[in-house]
Amino acid sequence: MYDWRRSARLVAVLWAAPVTPSPAQTLTTVVNFNLTEGANPYSSPVQGTDGDFYGTTADAGWDGYGTVFKLSLAGTLTTLYRFCPQRQCSDGAFPYAGLVLATDGNFYGTTNEGGASTGGQCAPPGCGTVFKISAAGKLTTLYSFCRNFGCPDGAYPAGLVLAADGQLYGTTREGGSPGPGTIFRISLDGTLTTLYSFCSQEGCADGYFPSAGLIQSADGDFYGTTSNGGTGGSCFEGCGTLFRVTPQGNLTTLHSFDFTDGANPYGALVQAADGKLYGTTFSGGFNGDGTVFAITPGGTLTTLYSFCSHGPCDDGANPVAALVQATDGNFYGTTRNGGADTYYGTLFKITPNGALTTLQSFDESNGATPVASMIQATDGRLYGTTVDGGSKSYGTLFSVALGLNPFVQTLPASGRTGSHVAILGTDLVGATGVTFNGVLATFSVASPTLITTTVPAGATTGKIQVVTPSATLSSNVPFRVIP
Repeated sequence: MYDWRRSARLVAVLWAAPVTPSPAQTLTTVVNFNLTEGANPYSSPVQGTDGDFYGTTADAGWDGYGTVFKLSLAGTLTTLYRFCPQRQCSDGAFPYAGLVLATDGNFYGTTNEGGASTGGQCAPPGCGTVFKISAAGKLTTLYSFCRNFGCPDGAYPAGLVLAADGQLYGTTREGGSPGPGTIFRISLDGTLTTLYSFCSQEGCADGYFPSAGLIQSADGDFYGTTSNGGTGGSCFEGCGTLFRVTPQGNLTTLHSFDFTDGANPYGALVQAADGKLYGTTFSGGFNGDGTVFAITPGGTLTTLYSFCSHGPCDDGANPVAALVQATDGNFYGTTRNGGADTYYGTLFKITPNGALTTLQSFDESNGATPVASMIQATDGRLYGTTVDGGSKSYGTLFSVALGLNPFVQTLPASGRTGSHVAILGTDLVGATGVTFNGVLATFSVASPTLITTTVPAGATTGKIQVVTPSATLSSNVPFRVIP
């Protein structure tokens, strides 16, 4: 099994035909990480209610155990927390996953190791944690994995997702009964429930080693991937699966990869405006170097693109991150390897029907080895990270200008009539109107980046619009009104 938790810096370099980046996009290195302020970010930042960005680095800090940072709109990087100041890293260590902003205004995340484990099944410094951290940097450890012998509650957690019920859901790569990974739910106060343990079916037909977090679909269920297992017989440890799981823990395997259609999906899924789920596989496909695929909630899979289809992989190879659908309807992602002239990875655009354009080949000076999914911030730009490269050789945080207009996004993404909703954006001062799918709502402008409102009576599922003195801003995705 390919494990990039502690992946070494990529040194292979291949010759390739040059690829000219699209003139419609501009990549800017915003941060060059160093050992002092953090190093090797394996996840992209999330935008807070103040408009600033919050994220994690997997290394550096007091003794190299990782950090939580804040990047202001003015470009100032501040380290909010350095992991492992406590004995035996009881506060956690190595936060490989990113943060999620919850409705209480705090950020929630996981560390891959550390914590006050008592089961004794994980090598020091522990099996990982779930934590809460405020925008001011106050960290609270909510849960330490491996509470009992055998780690039935899981070990080595991936990222979290905030669900419509106000709780957090996630996966662990190992642990559970019989052992190769779990799905869990955890409340904001730290009460954890193990919903499913992988490899519960004969031959691990349900998959194992879920390396990515979950997404919640519009149907209320969660969808995810396992990097190994399944019924596909072309891989030594199984080629991986796509699954659906209910909030109660009832799991259905939607697809087992067989290498010809992809193998080893390390990244999470994204649900697009057309209702389909889109994702990537690290290997497999026509050339063996990974794919982009679409799958319906019912389980019909279509391979949209096989990497390494141009030159010696100048279109990229081996994607490990989730895609992001931007407001132009296209998907954007990265490959860990491949690219023109170097082998440090690429940034690409792909349409819903599979037409791929390589926008950028990383060359180490502007970053190397992108393994995290990007985000689209409310200013319209994409933001992402590279694990390596940059002027300090410890990774970068970059932005990509695509010429897309600013928009607003909501927290949470769904709610009932009368429930409170935060609207995040830019230049919101002076807003004169807020509508939920055309229905007027009362609101208050809390700051240039935040509006508070409630779901008005009569509202139905659809886009939110905010009228400001300079523009009318629409939400990037429909707000789902819960009956």
